[in-house]
Amino acid sequence: MKYSLNEICERIGVRFEGDGTALIRGVNTVDDARCDEVTFAEESRYYEKVAQGEAAAIIVAEDFPDLPGRNLLRVANPRLAFMQIMEMFVVPPEVTGVHPDASVADGAVLAEMVSVGASAVVADQASIGAYTVIEAGAYIGAAVTVGERCHIGANAVLMRGVRLGNRVIIHAGATIGGEGFGFVWLGDHHHKVPQLGSVQIDDDVEIGCNSCVDRATMGLTRIRRGTKIDNQVHIAHNNDIGEDVIIAGQFGSSGSVTIGNQAVFGGKACIADHLSVGEKARVGGASVIIKDIEAGAVVFGMPAQPKRQTFQEMAALKRLPELVKTVKAQERALRQLQKRVAELTSKL
Repeated sequence: MKYSLNEICERIGVRFEGDGTALIRGVNTVDDARCDEVTFAEESRYYEKVAQGEAAAIIVAEDFPDLPGRNLLRVANPRLAFMQIMEMFVVPPEVTGVHPDASVADGAVLAEMVSVGASAVVADQASIGAYTVIEAGAYIGAAVTVGERCHIGANAVLMRGVRLGNRVIIHAGATIGGEGFGFVWLGDHHHKVPQLGSVQIDDDVEIGCNSCVDRATMGLTRIRRGTKIDNQVHIAHNNDIGEDVIIAGQFGSSGSVTIGNQAVFGGKACIADHLSVGEKARVGGASVIIKDIEAGAVVFGMPAQPKRQTFQEMAALKRLPELVKTVKAQERALRQLQKRVAELTSKL
């Protein structure tokens, strides 16, 4: 895969004066970029690295210092422009049809240009949309609906009745539609609560490797349009995750959680059951949510509370050993003073 420098400049919308016929074969970091690769430098502090590097072209901010003899492509947002160039070098999933070792039930419906990898299983009454790629070892359960141009990673599992919209990406090892975790104590044992619902994942959602989205007890566990979920995340039964939510790795939710649009969660954050997080809220990594979070709030800590308050408490905690010493010294002084008062009083 290769592009001329002129083609790249056209992609990111910059004018370039120089040899635009030079072929670019990839992208790389500012430290490692070779003579046929493009890199980027957001700030002038990278000037020396750019000067010493071999990159064929460097995406820089508009105020980056001049560097004679180097191809500097000046843009307002170097990171965004570099991302656009990276997209040019993404290798799309290969559509190869149904592998001979795949198992596709007679009652399954595959649209045009669907790819099913080796040892993958597509069960009865499953429906797969056009241009969808199902990688090796994946399992598509009975009555599952998968939209167009989806990508189901190797060994991913879509359990019975799960519904996916268009352009959904389920990475390797993820399980969608497993049983929710529900039990009732009956005096001498935990009795399992039947999990009869399903999962609906809307358009343009991405779910990372080894993540789990449990089906609802009744009704739906819902992940709405554009939400992006990292690796090793657990979404429990009857959650309703809004649009364009970002969830980082090892996040965990309990049952019946509601999350508003464009909320953001750091890694290892967790939420107790039957709580809600408002739109555009920001939850710091490893935070523990035990009460509802208002829209737009920025919270952090265990338990989660306004970030400023948490930082103030953490700062105060650092002073605690010294404060303890001060208090003990004051207690000693007070005891000595009390003893002296008692001695003087006894002489009266």
